[in-house]
Amino acid sequence: MLILSRKINESIMVGENIEVKIIDVTSRAVKLGIEAPKEISVHRKEVFEMIKNENLLAVPMADKNKVVSLFEFYNKNKND
Repeated sequence: MLILSRKINESIMVGENIEVKIIDVTSRAVKLGIEAPKEISVHRKEVFEMIKNENLLAVPMADKNKVVSLFEFYNKNKND
């Protein structure tokens, strides 16, 4: 895991086309702005997990292992 320190209005780049900018910092939270191409989905982790679980529920049981394998393959190779 890469750990960086940033101040308000400073950014980090993820690849060439995703910018994560610090918008605000309070004692309870950090507000981030994320600029990414339209074809890249950006979700809070809990929303992402909910979407993934709903997709698995929509697939017949026989195909779930295929979907899980495809999802794992995608996550492993998405940065290539």
